[in-house]
Amino acid sequence: MEISCAIGKPVFLIHPLPTKISSFTLSSAIHPTKLKPIKNSQSPSSTRTVVVTEPHNGPTKYRSISFKDRQSVILDIQQSPDLDSALARFSCLLDLNSFMLNILQLFRWMQQNGKISFASYSSYIKLMGKSLTPVMALDIYNGIKDESTRNNVSVCNSVLSCLVRNSKFESCMKLFRQMKQDGLKPDIVTYSTLLAGCAKVKDGYSKALELVHELKHNALTMDNVIYGTLLYVCAANNQSDEAESYFRQMKDEGYSPNAFHYSSMLNAYSVAGNYKKADGIIEEMKSAGFVPNKVILTSLLKVYVRGGLFEKSRELLTELEALGYAQDEMPYCLMMDGLAKAGHIDEAKSVYTAMKNNNIKSDGYSHSIMISAFCRCGRLEEAMQLACDFESRFDKYDVVILNAMLCAYCKAGKMEKVMNTMRKMDELAISPDWNTFRILVKYFCKEELYLLAHQILEDMHKKGHQPDEELCSSLIFHLGRTGAHAEAFSVYNMLRYSKRTMCKAEHEKILHILLAGRLLKDAYVIVKDNGRLISRSAVKKFATSFMKLGNINLINDVMKAIHNSGYNVDQGLFQMAISRYIAQPEKTELLLQLLKWMPGQGYVVDSSARNLILKNSHLFGRQLIAEILSKQHLVSKALRSRELKDK
Repeated sequence: MEISCAIGKPVFLIHPLPTKISSFTLSSAIHPTKLKPIKNSQSPSSTRTVVVTEPHNGPTKYRSISFKDRQSVILDIQQSPDLDSALARFSCLLDLNSFMLNILQLFRWMQQNGKISFASYSSYIKLMGKSLTPVMALDIYNGIKDESTRNNVSVCNSVLSCLVRNSKFESCMKLFRQMKQDGLKPDIVTYSTLLAGCAKVKDGYSKALELVHELKHNALTMDNVIYGTLLYVCAANNQSDEAESYFRQMKDEGYSPNAFHYSSMLNAYSVAGNYKKADGIIEEMKSAGFVPNKVILTSLLKVYVRGGLFEKSRELLTELEALGYAQDEMPYCLMMDGLAKAGHIDEAKSVYTAMKNNNIKSDGYSHSIMISAFCRCGRLEEAMQLACDFESRFDKYDVVILNAMLCAYCKAGKMEKVMNTMRKMDELAISPDWNTFRILVKYFCKEELYLLAHQILEDMHKKGHQPDEELCSSLIFHLGRTGAHAEAFSVYNMLRYSKRTMCKAEHEKILHILLAGRLLKDAYVIVKDNGRLISRSAVKKFATSFMKLGNINLINDVMKAIHNSGYNVDQGLFQMAISRYIAQPEKTELLLQLLKWMPGQGYVVDSSARNLILKNSHLFGRQLIAEILSKQHLVSKALRSRELKDK
């Protein structure tokens, strides 16, 4: 990592720091034995230090001090309780190449003493990105007051790169748009950085095309780095044809492919296992004078495995071993995964055993593959053994291995192990993914802990993951059967408002559950929105329940919803509605609205309802009731006349 400063020497080296910089103490950061002086091509000795002899705001002069004096100054700074005063005293005797400091303290000191430039900001923000602290990097950027520094393309590129590196692509694009509004003039590095982020997001290829269009619109020329990044995006988004097109275009424009381009092409072909085209790429490489390296051969192995060429894959794995390229677990994992998914579980197990016997370095990914493979084929005892083996041997976890362990413990019904694994995820702040939630919901349903399954599904929904319909449908059924009607409706709404296509039968299923729980207002919403997808008998059952027990203020709305769904409202429903209105004289206005609405839709009250209304006409005003019923009588005559003509 390089950082430029404004105190004489332009560059000093600093190693990437741990994520929690606050825990990186000064005593550990400044130590003579840890120094790595930079060799200056213009200086005969790397043990001489050029220093500033004038204040930073005056003319700069340099002199050299001896190695012994330099070490003495470093020791004084190291032992000083006040970093600011120590730096103020000795800044004229040391350049920043001479020692390692807590980078945050150093950066603040540079700010306070005016020893900072756009290059300092750029390099510091890059360091924050590599230290996985994007929030701190953004705080630094947002704190830049000088407009020219804030819009400097190098500074902006560092911030965007930090966000991409930390999988914050949406935030990155939002900030990029704001930067352009504020005056940023993007360069080719800007677009290369953003394109790299497209490889890690959904619909990344379409986003990449937008960036390429913008790049060309800004009169920037695509170079071999941009082409390489595009090939990488194509490979990550299953766009092998487009990758071929860009590869040809790159060569037509005079750019020579390098190992990265060839590797991306192999990865693009690996998606469909297109080994013939992959072999063609290898031949082209060799013709161009390239010797396939570890990355290339591992990518080729992936192609062979995905293409089902397991014998050829074994030969290539043997070649990798002979070349010393199989010292970690990746090529073995590719073999195991391909064999297991093709149903050759015992062969996959033999690869795992051979890898273990050969003491191949492992991060536990091979455990994840084999645990999942054993779970898929029902060999739960072996899956459990591997999960326990991982826990005893490794202390580094990610969501992939935790999902595999959860799957094993859930399928084996080991509740305590499941809960311990969930606690471990929380303790390590590992965010569950879609698969995590699905495993847990299925498990808690199997254990008949439906309310807990509902809680997990709610968390899944809040995290932005879309549950699949099969899972939701099963949970809706079980929640309804056990009397958790409101929770069942909650699951229905998650499914309804997701982007997935919903089975029509789900509307009627939830309607029956809501009626059983007397959640009639929610049932009304279902009928209003989906009445044409629900059977006549189910709609009638709902209408009858609502007329008896539903909110009286919604009765007229329910009548309209039933009519708009294509079903006729029968006289029994009108009779029930009229009876409820008459029983509550303060609702007479609603009855009048219903009676006025009926003729326009071809409805009239029957003799029984008519007599009931006339008997209670003093509640509404006899004259008004007479007029309304007279209109209904005329409609009734017209309907009978029409029926006679039709006969």
